[in-house]
Amino acid sequence: MDIASAVHSLTESANTLFILIGAIMVLAMHAGFAFLEVGTVRHKNQVNALVKIMTDFGISAVAYFFVGYYIAYGDHFMNSAAELTSGNGYELVKFFFLMTFAAAIPAIVSGGIAERARFYPMLIASGLIVALVYPFFEGLIWNGNLGFQAWLEVQFGAPFHDFAGSVVVHAVGGWIALAAVLVLGARKGRYRNGKVVAFAPSNIPFLALGAWILTVGWFGFNVMSAQTLGGISGLVAVNSLMAMVGGILIAMLVGRKDPGFIHNGPLAGLVAVCAGSDLMHPVGALITGAVAGAVFVYLFEWAQAKIERLDDVLGVWPLHGVCGVWGAVAAGLFGQEAAGGLGGISLMSQLIGAGAGVLVAFVGGLLVYGAINFLAGLRLSEEEEFNGADLSIHRIGATAIE
Repeated sequence: MDIASAVHSLTESANTLFILIGAIMVLAMHAGFAFLEVGTVRHKNQVNALVKIMTDFGISAVAYFFVGYYIAYGDHFMNSAAELTSGNGYELVKFFFLMTFAAAIPAIVSGGIAERARFYPMLIASGLIVALVYPFFEGLIWNGNLGFQAWLEVQFGAPFHDFAGSVVVHAVGGWIALAAVLVLGARKGRYRNGKVVAFAPSNIPFLALGAWILTVGWFGFNVMSAQTLGGISGLVAVNSLMAMVGGILIAMLVGRKDPGFIHNGPLAGLVAVCAGSDLMHPVGALITGAVAGAVFVYLFEWAQAKIERLDDVLGVWPLHGVCGVWGAVAAGLFGQEAAGGLGGISLMSQLIGAGAGVLVAFVGGLLVYGAINFLAGLRLSEEEEFNGADLSIHRIGATAIE
């Protein structure tokens, strides 16, 4: 083997290992989704929260492997193992990495529809979302499908920029969740005489654990979105850090030291910085995260108090849906050279791209959840909901009572 060939082989193996580590870190984030939901829901729904995240991941992997990845990128894996191992199996591991992103969509939705959804109908909906709705928009943005990005570049000088998925993953997940929440309606007893009734989180330590797991894994989510070792940037890591702490501090202040808000604050900041983490100055990232922290707190409180049908248990619509859209706009603002960023970005393209993501997600979510609700029904019966999803669906509680 000559030197050039050896270097090429080493590069391929390094890139494969790099993206594999990223895939594992994002895989670990699903434990964060699980414990964030476990800690937020009432005790009688904790088992259901854990089971949903695990089974949604399983159905997502199959749906994305056989259908979704092909829709997004035009590639499939129905080849011999000998072909699949070329380049140290980089394309396989790239699929693994992107599949963990796709599987985040049902995990996001799960937090919004907690405590009142039937099991198998929601699982079928998750499969359809990951096979069809999510990869359609993913391919539009990250693979240039249908000429949408080329059109934006011609019209406004730059395509829609979403480095790690503020819109492609988070906003899409959040607006799909909004559709599912509206189709399902509010939990029984959540509103009385037009006023919201507080359902206290069952376990703040579990909620905090989930937030910490997500926060740590997010550095794989963002940094490894470079997809090659040569594309890695310390700017992405530090911008993620600054947005995270901006979200923490502002959520602490406007959320009046509430532990639920404080532990969701860093997540709001990280959602928002995904899009422009490779372009912004760290100060821009700090501002982006701070704004996201405030947006989450205020919008969560407003939605819960003012819109009875919008019983979004974990606040996934404001956290992922709205903060994701803000992230796209923030990239267009703070990514500009005049704001200390690297440039090469158009605010108009960011606005149109984010709007397209909202439209695809919300309409797609309404179609999928509306159809399944019409055909099979999504909602537990009133008695099942009263008893809790743990006993009604899984026939076991989270803890044994002696």
